[in-house]
Amino acid sequence: MSLVANTGKLAGRTLFITGASRGIGKAIALKAAKDGANVVIAAKTADPHPKLPGTIYTAAEEIEALGGKALPCIVDVRDEKQIQKAVDEAVKKFNGIDILVNNASAIVLTDTANTDMKRYDLMHNINTRGTFLASKLCLPYLKASNHAHILNLSPPLNMNPYWFSVHVAYTMAKYGMSMCVLGMAEEFKQDNIAVNALWPKTAIATAAIEMLTGTSSTSRKVEIVSDAAYVILSKDPKTYTGNFAIDEDIVKSVGVKDLTPYACDPKNADNLLLDGFLDVPEALAQHQKTITSANRVRQYHTSAVHYKEKEGSSEGQIPTLFASISKVLSSDLVQKTQAVYQFNVKGKEEGVWHIDLKNGDGQCGQGEPKNPPDATLTMDGQHFAEMFAGKLKPTTAFMMGKLKIKGDIQKAMKLEKMMKSLQKKK
Repeated sequence: MSLVANTGKLAGRTLFITGASRGIGKAIALKAAKDGANVVIAAKTADPHPKLPGTIYTAAEEIEALGGKALPCIVDVRDEKQIQKAVDEAVKKFNGIDILVNNASAIVLTDTANTDMKRYDLMHNINTRGTFLASKLCLPYLKASNHAHILNLSPPLNMNPYWFSVHVAYTMAKYGMSMCVLGMAEEFKQDNIAVNALWPKTAIATAAIEMLTGTSSTSRKVEIVSDAAYVILSKDPKTYTGNFAIDEDIVKSVGVKDLTPYACDPKNADNLLLDGFLDVPEALAQHQKTITSANRVRQYHTSAVHYKEKEGSSEGQIPTLFASISKVLSSDLVQKTQAVYQFNVKGKEEGVWHIDLKNGDGQCGQGEPKNPPDATLTMDGQHFAEMFAGKLKPTTAFMMGKLKIKGDIQKAMKLEKMMKSLQKKK
């Protein structure tokens, strides 16, 4: 549901978009295609993914069906030769490159101890190095364009230490993309090349996120990002550069007043999950009040804080919750789960709790489990209650920084089955 009308300003322009076979990258490509733009689909997905729809070839078909021209290229942004080959093919077919969209990104939301170096390298090689490399190789052709833009899908450079504390490796990798904006915007001013960043205000429903979290009901559609990207890429590169833009602000700036149609579920239009790296006043005000003596870390908002979340007392929630959990434990649930969990609850009801779904008919209660835990989960008591009430999925909480997991992550995610059983018994 696009709410920003096409103006034709990208007609005949050539866009080089990394990671454009699906999700936000493809949405930007399709929006540009409606103007009659040329789109280079630089992505790895040549063969269908078993769970995620779309390849560079199916994306090309959709682009051309909308009136654009497409060039599908197999590109791993970690490989300089593959990017250079795609750039050369683009120039040969379309006589140049006007716009580069650095969309390809890798995400692993783990803390320092649980980030293996293979995944660290993956994030930094795709996010930071890939963005720098694609920009470097497209630069000669951007200099020759009279409408040159680089747009990175990366967050504002928010130096709040909270965002580093929850997943420092990922934060550095994404901020690397944003630092490219900061530096290149200034460096390329004399060449009339605009360099900007775009970041969503809320969670965005992509196939990958839906597969991981199981829902898109509290997310917005990709069209809000593609509409915002279209507005930015239509601007005069001489006058709009060096900005860290938020999708919601951009579409509002061109007259979109009602954002409800962007919501995947209109009923949740005012109850959406906020994305990370943003110090939203209403969320920040709530979390600044919560300081735990155990780690002395200020609990700023995370990506899953709700817009109109009401602050309330959580006194007595955890004991009541575990009393309810004890009623749904069974040998059948133990057989399906086969895991022991320890919960380190922070906040007003700070304490240690456990659930044993590996032995006998299962058991739960306060204190550490008798048997070694397969997974130790750490989160604020209010978020813990929301998770077991079905308002917050473990996968979502983990991805967005509300939940820290040590141990077997896959077993930790099996908790969802027990939560569903708990909700049915209510």
